[in-house]
Amino acid sequence: MPHISIATADTDNLSLYYEDYGAGQPIILIHGWPLTHRAWEPQFGALVSAGYRVIAYDRRGFGASDKPWEGYDYGTLAEDLHGLITALHLEKPVIAGFSMGGGEVARYIGTYGTDNLKAAMLISAVTPYMEQTEDNPNGAPAEIFDGMRNAVLNDRYGFIAEWRKNFMNYGDNKETISQELIDFLWQLSLPALPKAMHDCITAFGSTDFRDDLKKSTLPVLLVHGDSDNICPAEICADRAAELLPDATYEKLKDAPHGLNITHRDELNNLMIDFIQKLA
Repeated sequence: MPHISIATADTDNLSLYYEDYGAGQPIILIHGWPLTHRAWEPQFGALVSAGYRVIAYDRRGFGASDKPWEGYDYGTLAEDLHGLITALHLEKPVIAGFSMGGGEVARYIGTYGTDNLKAAMLISAVTPYMEQTEDNPNGAPAEIFDGMRNAVLNDRYGFIAEWRKNFMNYGDNKETISQELIDFLWQLSLPALPKAMHDCITAFGSTDFRDDLKKSTLPVLLVHGDSDNICPAEICADRAAELLPDATYEKLKDAPHGLNITHRDELNNLMIDFIQKLA
């Protein structure tokens, strides 16, 4: 299996599982919570066929990557991404983050800068700041994330069974989404370390990425659904677009959080067009 070992501050030798297809401009795909790299399957073929090298990896604690007990803060997760880029000797990759993965994109930019990046993409992303605070009054109440953490501790399987339906807005889309696809999302969550699932809720719920986004000097593609029930556009992409110096924002009509599945062709075309237009 294609694993790569990277050294990080919290572990001497972390092994990340990744898959690497195609050739040309490298694109790194960073998956959402609590899934794996396979959640990007609807994008693999289109991006490779368009002439790009596609690299997708499992976040620590998820899928086939190592599952240390600690290290589920965004500083460490961005360090893992940096380790992957360094170990694979990637020059000027495009980094694309879905949902929680958008946090890695933002924190990487804020920590490591943009000199070695071509561009970035934030797809249904948690950025810039999910939790409601005094200086973020339009965020989601902290009780929502408390409930998620408690659900993961008490019955993560039952919680994910309901979460996957919200991920797809299943009630609105069940005529075009098979039960088998819903089951596939369930299966992707099973290998996750429960501690990782729990701690990552704190990470994506309470990490403030506003300063990270302001530091970007890159072209950034934002794609979000106007019917996203997981990361509502008014909390996330609408505000991220205001903070990014060079943002292209596409809001997809009737698209749920899992728009990379329900609006696969539309998203793939937006991603490919965006990369083709890069200088």
